[in-house]
Amino acid sequence: MPENLHDIVNETVLEKAENKVSLKFVIPSSSDFFDGHFPEFKLLPAVAQFEIITRFSRKYFGTQRYVPSIKRIKFSAPIRPDSVIRLDLTHNVEKGTVYFTMADFDIPEKVYSSGSFCVIDE
Repeated sequence: MPENLHDIVNETVLEKAENKVSLKFVIPSSSDFFDGHFPEFKLLPAVAQFEIITRFSRKYFGTQRYVPSIKRIKFSAPIRPDSVIRLDLTHNVEKGTVYFTMADFDIPEKVYSSGSFCVIDE
């Protein structure tokens, strides 16, 4: 078990370009992200999804974790423990914006969340 339960240690880079990355990973049921969030029907909270998205934005694009503003965000479906996730991130450097889609890896049309956020102060 990882020392920091927020860690995602199983990410795989599916595709990578200068300003785009697609990742595959699982958030295990042992993650403390799921603690206390509907104990009988565990779901990944929206704030945890956004934490994961900004973490990977920083890792792959060097953006800061501070988000001055969220332009658009939509949570479309619940994420259950041990779901296999596909995260697509695109960094538009000129606009200072990151666009994301978090979806089910095996059912790509099942989008969990999508949107965009600023990574620089406007």
